[in-house]
Amino acid sequence: MRLKRYPSPVSRWLFLVFWTAAFLASTAGSHAMSGVEEQDIALLDRTAKAFSAVAKKVTPAVVFVQVEKTMERGGGTSPFQFQDPFEFFNDPFFEKFFGPHGRPRQQAPQKFRQMGQGSGFLIKEDGYILTNNHVVGDADVIKVKLSDGREFEAELVGTDPQSDVAVIKIDAAGLPVLALGDSDALEVGEWVIAIGNPFGLQETVTVGVVSAKGRSRVGINDYEDFIQTDAAINPGNSGGPLVNIRGEAIGMNTAIFSRSGGYMGIGFAIPINMVKAIEQQLIEGGKVTRGWLGVVIQDIDEELASSFGLEDTDGVLVAEVSESSPAAKGDLQQGDIIMKLNGQKVGNVNELRNKIALTAPGSKITLDILRDGKPKSVGITVGEQPAGMGSEVSQNEFLDKIGLVMQDLTSELAAQLGYEEDQGALVAEVKPDSPAARAGIRPGHLIEEVNRKRVHNTAELLSALAPSQQSGRILFRIRAGEMSRYVAIRIE
Repeated sequence: MRLKRYPSPVSRWLFLVFWTAAFLASTAGSHAMSGVEEQDIALLDRTAKAFSAVAKKVTPAVVFVQVEKTMERGGGTSPFQFQDPFEFFNDPFFEKFFGPHGRPRQQAPQKFRQMGQGSGFLIKEDGYILTNNHVVGDADVIKVKLSDGREFEAELVGTDPQSDVAVIKIDAAGLPVLALGDSDALEVGEWVIAIGNPFGLQETVTVGVVSAKGRSRVGINDYEDFIQTDAAINPGNSGGPLVNIRGEAIGMNTAIFSRSGGYMGIGFAIPINMVKAIEQQLIEGGKVTRGWLGVVIQDIDEELASSFGLEDTDGVLVAEVSESSPAAKGDLQQGDIIMKLNGQKVGNVNELRNKIALTAPGSKITLDILRDGKPKSVGITVGEQPAGMGSEVSQNEFLDKIGLVMQDLTSELAAQLGYEEDQGALVAEVKPDSPAARAGIRPGHLIEEVNRKRVHNTAELLSALAPSQQSGRILFRIRAGEMSRYVAIRIE
């Protein structure tokens, strides 16, 4: 006879305890996972609300800027009707640098009104506004629209084309202002927010990070120390603020790198510390006075470091010292290597150049240098930069008659335009109705020959132009991408 075995009361109790414990453990794990998920969601929610709070705080101080300029155009070609493959900084007002260009089209003499738009931000309650020079610098009429819908006609207080900073003012009081932060304290990887009016879409907010700092030799301004960001910046954002997560302006949006005309993940902003130094001078005197040493300086590569017996490429090499300049009076000599300015390490030519330019004339500075491998300190009283200096573009009276402003082809510009460095002299600007404009020369074109003579930079171009000042006849060979052609110009 087979007996059925039934669990004893103790066994049944142990069995119940085991499964109850297992159930509670699984439930607790499930609840723990839900708790983690809820914490993550809560963190994302707080982040989103933080961005939203910054936008609400900052947006009332951001303005929409609209400009008008009446242009008069004679017979010949129009520089405003074309598209050009070199239009990589596609801001509506970047036609001064790289604007709409292409094959010329004959037009009858006429007047027309040129319209444009950009952004700006209020820095004083009585109506002072920061924006870009390329937005308002050449405008006849400047109109400003506030976030509350009010519209004003603004006056131009002052502009600084070399840094692309401008100040305008509207007649109002009690306006919301944007706090200015410290761009030197900004770190790569930090969150930033760009606010402006891209394509005329007012109060647009985009979020990104600081991609890089100290971007120079981009070829946009004479004085460059850009903050690079991946926060979306598009045409119309120019002049608007780049703010940190505390709602402080740490930059002024000024340009984008683009091969398509729109956002491609690379935007540039002028550091607010540079803007503050310029803005103060513009408000007080309507212009910027820059410091000057009177030296030619260059970066140190590995070969130069080896030649001068240096362990690394730190510092800036003094290649030339002008006679009777502040540097000469302060005993700075050719071949000196500048390591520090007022105790702060000097990284490269651009950094030193910017710092000297923003130093008030008459200020005394101390340079720590290496001379013949030995450390030495020199004291220099900074002078005032002579008119016409500090610009990377070349201009003289004859070029003005032709209608050209030229620029050396830097390695960065060469890479962007598809050229080789020193391949020629780059056309930075073509004046409307000039002989150059009527001949079809456009910004972004490269001049490779002048009067059948090969030129590699603006200095060689100016030298090759000398005979033409007497004859009034010039033969250029210009290049646009892979195509080159000869252009003959006659100056009356």
